[in-house]
Amino acid sequence: MTAVEAMASGSDVQSGNMVFEPILEEGVFRFDCSAEDRNAAFPSLSFVNQKDRDTPLLNTRGKPTFTPTFECVLGQQTVEIELPAGTTFYGTGEIGGQLERTGKRVFTWNTDAWGYGAGTPSLYQSHPWVLAVLPSGEAYGVLADTTRRCEIDLRKESTMIFCAPSSFPVITFGPLPLPIDVVALFSRVVGTVFMPPKWSLGYHQCRYSYDSDERVREISRTFREKGIPCDVIWMDIDYMDGFRCFTFDKEHFSDPQSLVKDLHDTGFKAIWMLDPGIKKEEGYFVYDSGSEKDVWTQTADGRPFVGDAWPGPCVFPDFTQSKARLWWSCLVKDFSKYGVDGLWNDMNEPAVFETVTKTMPESTIHRGDAELGGCQNHTHYHNVYGMLMARSTYEGMKVANESKRPFVLTRAGFIGSQRYAATWTGDNLSTWEHLHMSISMVLNLGISGQPLAGPDIGGFGKNATPKLFGRWMGVGAMFPFCRGHSEKGTSDHEPWSFGEECEEVCRLALRRRYRLLPHIYTLFYLAHTKGIPVAVPTFFIDSKDPTLRTNENSFMLGSLLIYASTMIDHGVHQLQHTLPKGIWSSFDFDDSHPDLPALYLQGGSIIPFSHPYQHVDEAGPSDDLSILIALDENGTSFAFEFEEVAKNTCRKAKGVLYEDDGDGYEYTKGEYLLTTYVAEIQSSVVTIRVSKTEGFWKRPKRRLHVHLLLGKGAMLDAYGVDGDVIKFSMPSESEVSDLVSASDKKFKSLIETARQIPDVEEVTEGKEIELSRAPVELKSGDWVLKVVPSIGGRILSMEHIPSGVQWLQSQLDIDGYEEYSGTEYRSAGCSEEYTVIDHDLEQPGEVESLSLEGDVGGGLVLERIISLPKDEPKVVQIDSSIIARSIGAGSGGFSRVVCLRVHPTFSLLHPTESYVSFVSIDGSKHDCWPTSSEQSYEGDLRPNGEWMLVDKCLGVALVNTFIISQVYKCLIHWGTGTVNLELWSEDRPVSKKSPLTVCHKYENCASHIVARGARSYADLA
Repeated sequence: MTAVEAMASGSDVQSGNMVFEPILEEGVFRFDCSAEDRNAAFPSLSFVNQKDRDTPLLNTRGKPTFTPTFECVLGQQTVEIELPAGTTFYGTGEIGGQLERTGKRVFTWNTDAWGYGAGTPSLYQSHPWVLAVLPSGEAYGVLADTTRRCEIDLRKESTMIFCAPSSFPVITFGPLPLPIDVVALFSRVVGTVFMPPKWSLGYHQCRYSYDSDERVREISRTFREKGIPCDVIWMDIDYMDGFRCFTFDKEHFSDPQSLVKDLHDTGFKAIWMLDPGIKKEEGYFVYDSGSEKDVWTQTADGRPFVGDAWPGPCVFPDFTQSKARLWWSCLVKDFSKYGVDGLWNDMNEPAVFETVTKTMPESTIHRGDAELGGCQNHTHYHNVYGMLMARSTYEGMKVANESKRPFVLTRAGFIGSQRYAATWTGDNLSTWEHLHMSISMVLNLGISGQPLAGPDIGGFGKNATPKLFGRWMGVGAMFPFCRGHSEKGTSDHEPWSFGEECEEVCRLALRRRYRLLPHIYTLFYLAHTKGIPVAVPTFFIDSKDPTLRTNENSFMLGSLLIYASTMIDHGVHQLQHTLPKGIWSSFDFDDSHPDLPALYLQGGSIIPFSHPYQHVDEAGPSDDLSILIALDENGTSFAFEFEEVAKNTCRKAKGVLYEDDGDGYEYTKGEYLLTTYVAEIQSSVVTIRVSKTEGFWKRPKRRLHVHLLLGKGAMLDAYGVDGDVIKFSMPSESEVSDLVSASDKKFKSLIETARQIPDVEEVTEGKEIELSRAPVELKSGDWVLKVVPSIGGRILSMEHIPSGVQWLQSQLDIDGYEEYSGTEYRSAGCSEEYTVIDHDLEQPGEVESLSLEGDVGGGLVLERIISLPKDEPKVVQIDSSIIARSIGAGSGGFSRVVCLRVHPTFSLLHPTESYVSFVSIDGSKHDCWPTSSEQSYEGDLRPNGEWMLVDKCLGVALVNTFIISQVYKCLIHWGTGTVNLELWSEDRPVSKKSPLTVCHKYENCASHIVARGARSYADLA
């Protein structure tokens, strides 16, 4: 252990090197600011065994390769770890955007984030964990073991920075030779994923909401009639009586047991939603029993906290208390008698309506168990609330039927949630951007310890197009968790809802998944027992190759490589496939299609597959088993354990198959079969044998169908009895060449003759909105903006590059930066299709700008020029006008009465620490906090040409300057985690000679150096 170095002498600031202790095993270290801080640390809610973090490893001389430094100022602890130049970063849990997290900043604060974007800094789950891949290919992991809001800053080159309230320990893992080594070790420390029932790895169909039991039966019948595999139908909140948890709507779901029986009879399971918000209503048995047992979270004065959710005023269980968790698990146990196969915990960030923070006040009290941290306010337990709810639900299901494995899905989570629940990536959108992001999001969740994850296939919000839905199903069928889900008010999003061509692509995609379920189930067994992620980035195969580290179109399922296209105008066959070094054998199941991913098997590998059943229970243990073999040219391979097989003189391959009952816990008593298959070729004779078995399960009597890959999808087939040695001779080189050539021709024919999904990219939502058009990007100086001309000329994002702050809160067709032509909210201008008049790319000494105009009716156009001036690199300038373009003669040359209303929606990263500040024309000073929903200022109370949105936590402000004479009213509207800073022109008719104009600028500044009073535009007045 080292001593704290360079301790600052002042009482307000402490800094130095962190002190360390080795824990758990070689290469794992715990760092604290001091020995006193180590002793005072809160219990770990991340570690599966809390004592492991607090127990030093004795008899070891190992020392850490990298030593973090710390600084503690005003109750905030900042930890910095410098790594070698060229290091790249991954992980950080559930977050949108790119796979590589280098250059990004994340805030761990579980947030209801409907329609999130690539730059949204906080989503539904919190994982203060970073995986670093060093230039050597070695990997190093860091966990900031705090439940509180934590800033993860990866913007400084090859440096990790964690900032959270003092004090918290940092746990480091490695460096170890491979990324998989670090992730597997981390997963074992924080708890491996629960062993899922096999049916939960099939396809799930969901909708917000299937509004009656008859609609559910109709959906299930249609799957079977159309031969589209599916195992699960989900019930969203509309099955409840008035959104009251543990109840059923008496009219539309009057007999849930009968519904579940009908579903079971046709091979379906039923999953039902439970939210944490319990309706505050005397006579409602859940509320009454919870009140009797005193299980609700409380306000600071000891009364139950009441907040709005779906049922209206609600109370919320305090899952930090064992008595509350037991109470909830008993409710779950009783609820299970209706035939519940799985449960879905939603809204458990916890989400609270009609509040700027989207959650409980930070002053809310949780009377937590001592082993969790004791009685604390909401800031301490917010990020683990969802995990503790999922734990309670899991425990209730387990008690209800000990012969079945629970299946729980949770929206909110934390490090360790995988011990109890699967997860999905929340309320995404039906856009090509979200399709692309879904791959990176699933992979980063896996890197962060949560392997059972997937997106809402097709997108939750808005309407998918046929091509988008088909393409998404193609890649989504290969994700660890596979579920389609869509929002109320959107068009139907079942696989057959987009025409016959899309339906066929979905059928092919899901048949693929069901063929590969023996392989996927095996991967989950390895994840459960060894901590190995199910899906990993392609660069895990060769972490020394820097070209693979940013590959976002492919990923690995064990030794199976999935290569997908997320580009609207390119099928997968039109892409240049970047593969790791070595042998990669392409194959298909005679199902290649431009909208389905390409499949490759790594040389040296064997994977099992089966018949494409309609549901998991349709399969039997004595059914034929197939294995797919790709020999390694060099005699080496990576098995599922990623252990290198020693070089041999012959070409070999190796793989494993795990089998058990598919449910229950007999496997923990040895009732399973783990088979290691080996294939080799010597003297042109191929031999396949079982090299190792584990478990007491008796091998079923079944036929083994062997498929040996030769190249370009060509295969040799052989048959035998599973468990026996199978031998066959290789054909001659010329015969192999003919087989490869014929297979290549067959593949090309499949691609050329495939029924293409119609290239229809317009969807109807009252009017045509082109959801799929890519935004125009403006980038210069300190700013990068994304603008969608086709939907109101909307600015989707406005990111300040040096600070990494994404100021705009936006969805594709609402919010962001909008402008209206009237005083009414969302009047003409915000959704019309704008025409790009000019797009000047940046030249030395000039400007990057975008000129747009949209027809707002009555002979008027709304014209906007967005520019990033070269001589003012810190500024975004927007000049907008309503112009009379073609006013009729009878109008005297004047239009209707209009108002140019600038309506930007800014995101609040720290809602309770953000405010709007300005000095009025009359000299009065205003600091406006989100205590009321709306404030407006006219006359001399208007800001004197400048107002600013200040984030005290970040120490930054967005300064908005404008010409006073053009602005007649300024309006502040506080939303849920957002604020609008509106500029209104006067309202009057316009003519060709008298347009309405508002010119203004935005600049990101450090809040402590922002000058008060008039700025450049004010001087122009």
